[in-house]
Amino acid sequence: MYTIKDLYDLNETIASKLFEGKTYPWEVLADIGDFILKLGPTLPKEKFDQIADDIWVAKSVTIAKTATLNGPLIIDEDTEVRPGAFIRGKAIVGKNCVVGNSTELKNVVLFNTVQVPHYNYVGDSVLGTHSHMGAGSITSNVKSDKTLVVVKNGEEKIETGLKKFGAMLGDYVEVGCNSVLNPGTVIGRNTNIYPLSSVRGVIPSDSIFKKQDMIIIKKK
Repeated sequence: MYTIKDLYDLNETIASKLFEGKTYPWEVLADIGDFILKLGPTLPKEKFDQIADDIWVAKSVTIAKTATLNGPLIIDEDTEVRPGAFIRGKAIVGKNCVVGNSTELKNVVLFNTVQVPHYNYVGDSVLGTHSHMGAGSITSNVKSDKTLVVVKNGEEKIETGLKKFGAMLGDYVEVGCNSVLNPGTVIGRNTNIYPLSSVRGVIPSDSIFKKQDMIIIKKK
């Protein structure tokens, strides 16, 4: 339910090699920055501009004048970065994405066709293809007691060894407006999260999260 294979189509990211040799998606978080610095210089110059020592942006990307870009950073083709967006660094943004107004990204992988379009904070997270975060929804990436994050699936607990770990969103996940994804949240493919939700633990694929004790499996 929560392995890389379960959650993601690796054909939908320029960072597919980042996931090689790993089982769980959160294992990539420590390697994102170094991976960008290795991949960036190899990107085709006819498609990408190197706009700073550690920032590579596809020529077809649209960036608002008031957006802030810090590296290491790669932004793939046909993505839009809107006014007031703040990319703090260690970010890989896929093709056809939207990074919206007042959205902040830090240490993340966004697969192709991801939308974080309004007032989102996405930190120490991986968002699968066609995932969408509604306005005001955020990933909370540090526990209030500052202890290491544990992924919980019912009685099962997986020690991650990470102090900072936001959320792993599988492909085609929809997160409702003003929801909080608590540290260590993993959401399976094709799942919908109701607005105003506080989400934690592993949420199964093909489900509807109404609240923590009310998760409905979609009818097929």
